[in-house]
Amino acid sequence: MTKQTKTIRALLPLLKLYPWAIPVIVTLGILSSLSEGLGISLFIPFLQSLDQTASSAASSRLTELLNQILTAIPHAEGRFVIPLLILASILLKNCLAYSNRMLSYWLNMQISHRLRSGIFKQLLSVSYSFLDAHQSGQLLNTLNNETWQTSYALSTLVGLVITACTIAVFTILLLLISWQLTFLVAIAMVLISITIQFLTREVRNLGQQAVQANATLTNQMLEGLIGMKVIRAFSHEPYEQQRFDRSSEAVRTTFTKLELVSGAVGPLSEVLAAVMLVCILVIGLQDRDTLPTLLTFIFILYRLQPQVKQFDSARVGLLAVAASVKDVLSLLDRSDKPYIHSGTIPFQGLKHEIAFKAVTFSYHSGEKPALQNISLSIPRSQTTALVGPSGAGKSTLINLICRFYDPTQGEILIDGLPLAQLQLAAWRRQIAIVSQDIHMFSTTVRENIAYGQLEATESEIIAAASLANADEFIRQLPQGYETKVGDRGIRLSGGQRQRIALARAIIRDAELLILDEATNALDSVSETLIQEAINTFSQNRTVIVIAHRLSTIEKADQIIVLEAGKVVEQGSLQHLLQRDGLFARLYSLQFRDAY
Repeated sequence: MTKQTKTIRALLPLLKLYPWAIPVIVTLGILSSLSEGLGISLFIPFLQSLDQTASSAASSRLTELLNQILTAIPHAEGRFVIPLLILASILLKNCLAYSNRMLSYWLNMQISHRLRSGIFKQLLSVSYSFLDAHQSGQLLNTLNNETWQTSYALSTLVGLVITACTIAVFTILLLLISWQLTFLVAIAMVLISITIQFLTREVRNLGQQAVQANATLTNQMLEGLIGMKVIRAFSHEPYEQQRFDRSSEAVRTTFTKLELVSGAVGPLSEVLAAVMLVCILVIGLQDRDTLPTLLTFIFILYRLQPQVKQFDSARVGLLAVAASVKDVLSLLDRSDKPYIHSGTIPFQGLKHEIAFKAVTFSYHSGEKPALQNISLSIPRSQTTALVGPSGAGKSTLINLICRFYDPTQGEILIDGLPLAQLQLAAWRRQIAIVSQDIHMFSTTVRENIAYGQLEATESEIIAAASLANADEFIRQLPQGYETKVGDRGIRLSGGQRQRIALARAIIRDAELLILDEATNALDSVSETLIQEAINTFSQNRTVIVIAHRLSTIEKADQIIVLEAGKVVEQGSLQHLLQRDGLFARLYSLQFRDAY
């Protein structure tokens, strides 16, 4: 199976999204071609009407057919009526062509939208293990660039069908004029097509290189924008500029090569076709009686030549975007990707506990597990603290509770029911997270707070901000709650971002509050304000805290100590200090560092 055939077969399911559109587009294309062919054919009787000495013996089947149709028109009036018919056919042809183009454009935009929407839905639903394995820049390139290329491939395929129909119409007209000349022309065009295909066979490889180069550049841009502070802090601007220039140069070089090869199709086709037309004209001028028919034959052939050129260009174009089509459809394919599937049991609130039963989890198969045979209980309406060295598995445990991932082995039970059997959306609606790495949307303060509860009222937003000790500073911002926070909240301090994130969690009014090192990077004033808000909000809620600062865990009902993915200690603060184990050593180190 050729690369073109594979690409066409891959595109066919997209055509089924609007099954009525393709037949209408093709029909309009065929009618447009017929109108143009009729208009051109009418030049034969028109030229004959101007030349009284033209021999009827030189008539072709097409000429005879047109003469039969036009017998009702007196010879003297034919010089005026036939040009009007020619103009009418041209007008009809262009109306049909315009309708065809607008419908094709509409279909192209609709498919582009469906592809982008489908990919974004895929990214929202696919498991984090898939996202972890792919660069963000690569996914962004597929979403933003390759979807356009795929819709272009689809419009190219539709154009290929219309062009083929146009070629068929013009070929029939040429056969009706002279099958001998048409046979010779067909041989010449096949040779031209083979020559072009031979010269452009590198297009497929260049297309794959172009997709890869574009993905690399997009990833480079994304990393540069996100890591701008780090780049400047380390004075690595020249180094990053060089990296960016290399990626940009690769895109420039690859797309230039692709354009050089693809762009050669048109000029090469035109030159070879012009040589063929000149040869036919020289031969035809030897017989003056056949001049009207021959001129019409050449005119039709002249109009056919761009269609053949467009057909060849479309074939080459399909090869060029084959890699883009494969990339987009591969990302849309649901058969080879992991998903977190929702259960069917409604979640109606935590009544007793969250229990881990012999849970083991690995982010990637073959790697050392991030959690190994974990068994623990998180009681309702109590505060559970997770402590341990970096890489101990604390954040992984939180990821499993939120069902960003499912355990590799074992199970998580919610009041005795497997977490996987609960309705996913209902479970997550009862979870509010405040972490050290806060994500702020590039909108207003109001919208960032209301993201916790999209239907929140004005009074609820202000109440949540007040409880989070954020209302005072928000009102001092230039536009208050309507102040834009900038890209990822760049216009706010770390403490301000944390308090807005806490307000977002508060307005959610969730049953389970997760604090993932929420105050570790803050100054003492900001930490105190946030800790006060947390203490107030966490009353009668199930709280899970990940923290290194003892001020956030000394009031915890229980402390779970993790090391290398295993639970090594568990108990109250005093109990763990008396055991003189890992927690006691961590406590001692932090106490010593504090003085």
